[in-house]
Amino acid sequence: MKWLMRVLFIVVAVVGLVIGALLLMPGDKLAAILAEQVKAQTGRDLTLTGDVNISFWPVLGMETGPVRFGNASWAGPEPMLSAESLAVGVDAAALLNGDLRIKRVFAENPVLRLERSQGRGNWELSAPVASSATAPSEGAGPADTSATVTLEELQLTNARLIYLENGVSQMDFSDVTLAASWPQVTAPMVMEAAISVPGGSVRVDLKIPDLPAFASGSVTGLDLAMTAPGGEIGFDGRVNLIGEMDGMIKVETRDTEKMLAAFGQSGTTVPPGLGKTADIAAHMTYTQDGQISLRKMNAQLDDNRFAGEADITISDPPKIVARLDAGDLNLSRISDTGSTSAGTPQPGAPASEGWSQDPIDASALALANGKIRLTANTIAVPGMTFGKSDLTLSLDRSRAVLEMHPATLFSGQLNGQVVANNRNGLSVGGNVTAGGIDLNQALTTMAGIERLSGTAAGAFEFLGVGQSEDQIMRSLSGKGNLDVGPGVISGFDLDRLMGQGSGSGGTTVFNSLTASYTIDQGVLTNNDLLMSLKNFRADGTGTVGLGARDIDYLFTPVALRANSGQGISVPVRIVGPWSNPSIKPDLTKVIEAAADVKVKELEDDAKQKVFEKVGNELDTTITDSDQIEDAIKNKLEEEAKKGLLKLFGGD
Repeated sequence: MKWLMRVLFIVVAVVGLVIGALLLMPGDKLAAILAEQVKAQTGRDLTLTGDVNISFWPVLGMETGPVRFGNASWAGPEPMLSAESLAVGVDAAALLNGDLRIKRVFAENPVLRLERSQGRGNWELSAPVASSATAPSEGAGPADTSATVTLEELQLTNARLIYLENGVSQMDFSDVTLAASWPQVTAPMVMEAAISVPGGSVRVDLKIPDLPAFASGSVTGLDLAMTAPGGEIGFDGRVNLIGEMDGMIKVETRDTEKMLAAFGQSGTTVPPGLGKTADIAAHMTYTQDGQISLRKMNAQLDDNRFAGEADITISDPPKIVARLDAGDLNLSRISDTGSTSAGTPQPGAPASEGWSQDPIDASALALANGKIRLTANTIAVPGMTFGKSDLTLSLDRSRAVLEMHPATLFSGQLNGQVVANNRNGLSVGGNVTAGGIDLNQALTTMAGIERLSGTAAGAFEFLGVGQSEDQIMRSLSGKGNLDVGPGVISGFDLDRLMGQGSGSGGTTVFNSLTASYTIDQGVLTNNDLLMSLKNFRADGTGTVGLGARDIDYLFTPVALRANSGQGISVPVRIVGPWSNPSIKPDLTKVIEAAADVKVKELEDDAKQKVFEKVGNELDTTITDSDQIEDAIKNKLEEEAKKGLLKLFGGD
């Protein structure tokens, strides 16, 4: 027993001497020893300044003043980590057994600078390669890897987190509070963070079930929940050390614009119907080159539901390639700006008040680049509703091209494309062919004209420039043609007007209508309208003010069977605003034309009778009116008077 007591006394004395030596050692000397060990293990410089305080049992700890931990050699000159003060403590008993159980790591006002370039991250630490002079000898055994490392408590107060990709800042958050815990090797690593952002703060809750596997580069599980002003983001899946992810993602927003502002996209306007509130779920894959793949995606954006898939490239702006399917898509309020002007027609206001003069906000054209294919049963946009449609929207630097292949509108189909360009001010244009269009629906919706019905086909090229509907419509230029099958013009009865029967109750039924037109400065000009009816032909020429919303048009029907087949024309002028044009047939010309026909018929009949009578009296055949000029003249005047009196109901 005495020998055992002597051994214990010797051990205690040695430990006491070691502890005493450490206690008597100056703080700067301890800091230098620690810096040498860190340099040997990581290849990075560790600089400790100020007083260095040491504790030994039960926690082996160190408290220091300002500290700086160097960056990777390929990264910038700024340190990877700096702090105004740092406190580190480890379990002394576990350390004697070869385990590193970190009890606490506290840092005040730290700055953590993470950088990534060419697939490398500055957080990847490795010991420097040993030179030949210090290399392990052949036959040396492998390093001991049985030691375990755990972390009971990590706290960063008033931290700043910076992330750079290829030298360009991607994130820079200040006033960050972070706490992490990993008490057992088999326990999950749990981290909580709060980051101050515009409009509030973002809270991040993260759990990695197998931290050792993650640290070794293996793919491990990840449970992430992020709460931000305006919404939440959740992820449940797998992740690796370089940040690649695969799993289910869910995004819910109560105020998407507020949430975008929290992540540095302030001023972004989300149109109604495209996600002022959103609920999106999908299987997501993210790769280290900034590619996001979304599959089995279901998205509820306001009252609209989409299903499909998308590929997104993280850039500024992002690039999106997607294929989406929607049922009934309501975008009728997509142009709402939340304000009205005194000169803008309100719902129910007469159409004659003109186009809206409110500025059009086309900033949404700059939100992304890419191509989106959309199929839908119906698509409601301001002022009209498309039927079953297959559309492709291409976005490139504030320029959008909408291709229709086809789109259903006004019971017919449209093929072609429409372009909106907001690179240097807003312009709209297009080249569209149409078939099977309900003309009454189209004209009522587009121009407030309700008098013309039929099924139409044609082509339309146009270009308009301006920052409001009014400016665009008054600047329109282009050309087109129209071909209408059997139809109806309501408001006047051509049969009754031409005196050819009882008519059709205030309408004119036609067999076909064709026309071509040009547009310049918002004025449509047509000179070749041709309408075919059963007993008539109608020609048209004039202008339609697309910007001013008025019309000045001369419509000239011709009775084909009158005047011995030469026809009687009845000009009709249509003048005034679209909402209430004046239709004025020229009745004077109708009477003059009708009287001229009757007088000619009576004149020919009277001349023949005079020739016969004079011939009988003279017992000869008279063919030259010059022989009996005076007699014929008197007879014609008498017969013409009688004929006109009968025509207009006289005695």
